[in-house]
Amino acid sequence: MLQLAGAVELAVQFAAMVRGVLALPLCDWLNKGDAAIAQEIRGFARTLRQDEAAVQAGMSEPCSNGPVEGQVNRLKLIKRQMYGRAGFDLLRARVSAA
Repeated sequence: MLQLAGAVELAVQFAAMVRGVLALPLCDWLNKGDAAIAQEIRGFARTLRQDEAAVQAGMSEPCSNGPVEGQVNRLKLIKRQMYGRAGFDLLRARVSAA
């Protein structure tokens, strides 16, 4: 039970850091993650540490590519729905109509 409580606490802290609610430095959280009892948290911290600079930039920069990713996802969905029906002209018509 102690393992689960520690993992939940670290997960909540990380989520708060990403949302900007908690001002804990990333390196401090990674040190806590490396010392965690839960193997999953240790693995997550190890993976984040591989590109720590990118994670830090993602958490501190005000800009986001979320809207672009949303449009790409929408285009892929439309394309999958039309698979085998027609070519690029119909895809263009559906995208511009939406």
